[in-house]
Amino acid sequence: MTREPRFKSSEWALILGASSGFGGATAIELAKRGMNIFGVHLDRQATMPAVHQILKEIKHAGSRAVFFNINAADAIKRAETLDEIKERFNLESGQTVKVLVHSLAFGTLKPFICKKIEEEITQAQMEMTLDVMANSLIYWVQGLLGRNLMRSGARIFGLTSSGAHSVIPAYGAISAAKAALESHIRQLAMELGPLSITANAILAGVTETPALKKIPGAANMVQVAKLKNPQHRLTSPEDVARAIALLSQEDSYFISGNVIGVDAGEDKVGYVSLKNTSHSE
Repeated sequence: MTREPRFKSSEWALILGASSGFGGATAIELAKRGMNIFGVHLDRQATMPAVHQILKEIKHAGSRAVFFNINAADAIKRAETLDEIKERFNLESGQTVKVLVHSLAFGTLKPFICKKIEEEITQAQMEMTLDVMANSLIYWVQGLLGRNLMRSGARIFGLTSSGAHSVIPAYGAISAAKAALESHIRQLAMELGPLSITANAILAGVTETPALKKIPGAANMVQVAKLKNPQHRLTSPEDVARAIALLSQEDSYFISGNVIGVDAGEDKVGYVSLKNTSHSE
């Protein structure tokens, strides 16, 4: 069924982390509403079938899709990808990147302090996590604006989590990256405000994605989230995708610089009793 309002056929979304989770769901949702999709992902042969399925759904929706299987944090690959996007736009006037979604989930899950030093997170791992999951957003925005690919009315979204302001075992580097990402979003909102470009962080509730499964104790996180969530369920990638689609509309022009929860209020619930499991399934 067609969702209204629809985006213009000349508008594209650039989604970093487009092959699964929030990025994949957002690519499909925006495509259903008429937006074309540039997807950046990093997948090996084993996970390529999921990428092909997303491409199939985008094309089935009647939108165009161009995917790049690269490391989004690689400066050379980033420049090459942006140059290719510019070349495509030069061949067809009026094209623009309306939406940029940063949904990169690649970081090191290690504690800061261990009895065995070799099990502690290293400087290289810490810096890699921050670069991929936070700082790379800035470099992509710089590249888009420098090539005049993003103009007035564009929307920037960064996926954050409750880990930006709470403690989870082995999540320290990613927590720091999420906090930095939220800071970057605020700075972009201020600096890009005169250009009428908005930037917001999307705080999803606990969601069963490939990234969640890598976190130690993920099963316990799922149980607690179901108890905390006022609607007694986990957040889905589609919940987040629909929120991003809503915030990408023209009427959202004055919403910027925020951390917007898409979790039915889950993050605001401070305590639940694990003995009360009546809503845990």
